[in-house]
Amino acid sequence: MAYEQTIDREVACSGVGLHSGAPVNLRLRAAPTRSGIVFKRVDLDGFAVEAVSGNVAKVSYATSLMKKGVLISTTEHLLSAFIGCGVDNVVVELDNLELPLLDGSAQPFVEMIRAAGLKRQRRKRTYLRILRAIELREGDKFIGVYPADHYSVSYRINFPHPLIGESEFEVDLSDGAYTRDIAPARTFGFLDQEKAMRDMGLIRGATTENCLVLTRTGLVNGPLRFTDEFVRHKVLDLMGDLALLGRRIIGRVVADRAGHAMHTALVSRILKDRSLWEETTSTDTQPDADIQPLTELAAGR
Repeated sequence: MAYEQTIDREVACSGVGLHSGAPVNLRLRAAPTRSGIVFKRVDLDGFAVEAVSGNVAKVSYATSLMKKGVLISTTEHLLSAFIGCGVDNVVVELDNLELPLLDGSAQPFVEMIRAAGLKRQRRKRTYLRILRAIELREGDKFIGVYPADHYSVSYRINFPHPLIGESEFEVDLSDGAYTRDIAPARTFGFLDQEKAMRDMGLIRGATTENCLVLTRTGLVNGPLRFTDEFVRHKVLDLMGDLALLGRRIIGRVVADRAGHAMHTALVSRILKDRSLWEETTSTDTQPDADIQPLTELAAGR
């Protein structure tokens, strides 16, 4: 039986936002059971924005949250790390509107969580078990989720670029799989689109230090961490977006060129139809998180 977890001690980092380019300080604090993931704008008197589907705002190039006009932008990498590492309850404090991009992957956030350690809480973790298939289509884009015995993701992308092309990755999110296979994958962009995106007020914080930059035929910076790093990053984003369900799922997710908007549309669709899923605390088929709580490590368990 799995129990909810929070972090054992506070940790912090600093960086710049991907789209705003604004400097930001971020701190993670422990939170009580049932509280979930809550962002707090300390520059706005600690205004709280919960990481739930009802607060989803812009989703074109990143997944952002908004409540009463207060924005929390580009949340997906940190939310993905929380899901991958088994963090259920945490307060995320930041002093600007966008989370730091750091190296463009979720790995720095995983390292923060490891440094903080995990603390098991008294409440049993609730999962969302998929009971019936749900599928969404938009042109050649697709996303669906199906009943399964555990959480797995299959993602396919297709970019007309020699380093990407048609690429597919499937992962069974069992112990160690997230931190090993998903978290290090970095975000990417195309050099010939840079000016247009900057003119739109986007990617002002993007550099070759925090983003893979592709030319028409190659890569400005490297080396790649995986030959298929691009599609693995899409899995990373998807996991972060599905965290907005408020619970880990037990099911198989399949996506084809989906993107943030379709990810969050799937979340909304699932939550609107109670017949599609059930809540369960059973972990007979759900692996535990791949970061063991410090309290259990100390006890030798």
